[in-house]
Amino acid sequence: MSSDAVSTAAPVVIVGSGLAGYAVAREFRKLDKETPLIVLSRDHAGFYSKPMLSNALAGNKTAASLLMKTADKMATELNASVRAGVSLQGLDTAERRLTLTDGAVLNYRDLVLALGADPIRLPLAGDAADTVLSVNDLDDYARFADALEGARSVAILGGGLIGCEFANDLLHRGIVPIVLDVADRPLSRLLPAEGSAWLRARLEAAGVTFRLGVAASRVDRVEDGGVRLALSDGSSLRADRVLSAIGLRPRVAIAEAAGLAIGRGITTDRLLATSAPHVYAVGDCAEVAGLNLPYVMPLMQQSRALAATLCGQSTPVVYPAMPVLVKTPACPTVVCPPPPEATGEWNVASTDEACEARYVDPDGRLLGFALLGTATSKRQALAAEVPAWFTD
Repeated sequence: MSSDAVSTAAPVVIVGSGLAGYAVAREFRKLDKETPLIVLSRDHAGFYSKPMLSNALAGNKTAASLLMKTADKMATELNASVRAGVSLQGLDTAERRLTLTDGAVLNYRDLVLALGADPIRLPLAGDAADTVLSVNDLDDYARFADALEGARSVAILGGGLIGCEFANDLLHRGIVPIVLDVADRPLSRLLPAEGSAWLRARLEAAGVTFRLGVAASRVDRVEDGGVRLALSDGSSLRADRVLSAIGLRPRVAIAEAAGLAIGRGITTDRLLATSAPHVYAVGDCAEVAGLNLPYVMPLMQQSRALAATLCGQSTPVVYPAMPVLVKTPACPTVVCPPPPEATGEWNVASTDEACEARYVDPDGRLLGFALLGTATSKRQALAAEVPAWFTD
């Protein structure tokens, strides 16, 4: 059967049950109550908020308490078939056909890839390298929370957004976080140097330790039940547990094998359309018009636009100013990064209570900002001044 012969009664299929996948499903159902809808999930398919994983310890949250709705409840809410524990094994875009790991074969009217991303793992040596944890989903969080029993210190590999958020969260368990990063400052990709220093000082005052300008090369067990990390500067560090928070790599293997264009993620235009007809990509796996933005606000913009497109009204995604809230209560932080290709400079003013950084172009136009401490109260006002990245 050719692609053109696939019935319009065939289902819309969403691969992925994370925030992106379920956001598209919900937005689609607001506009279309009847078209068959299938959501495929490689895990339990329950709904939870992934961003909550990096500050769940402070609220004494268990993995079970973070689960908001089961797969069955989501199926009922969405009038959809939600299939848990299955992944794509093959994708034939010419025939609009999916082969699943459970042996099932599905045809689709339209396919949405919301595959997410995998944690980047360092190639660590040592007999404890396999004990290094990462938290990328609810099951990961359950393992991490269990592993913290009796721990007094955790080495965190990565001083970016997730690493700093977990460091702050561990303080609520009375656990000393030791943050390592090859960069010379935390949040180096989001903050200007002065902002990084302001953040670091307040996290250190709260109990976070930083080891910067170094990388771990091996992790070995020690007799007291902890581990020892060998560092690139020749020193070593003992900790009870190790958490990797280096970053994420979009899941693109199945799309690449199917012949879809791949960049930093699955390449799409502003309609979220991939290089294959009737195939779309959203969320952490997608590179939308050259941008891979693994944050909540972009994926919500994507889901609303894509839902309209799937219902016959071609709608390019719009990216207004989208400030990112960094969940570090010891140092409240909001960042609205300038566009990747922007030309300009950071202007920073700080006091003991606040740090305000504005990224301005040569004409003095505000293109981005970073607000720390009490300066976060200016988020809405400054966001209104920042031009959109994508407009109608």
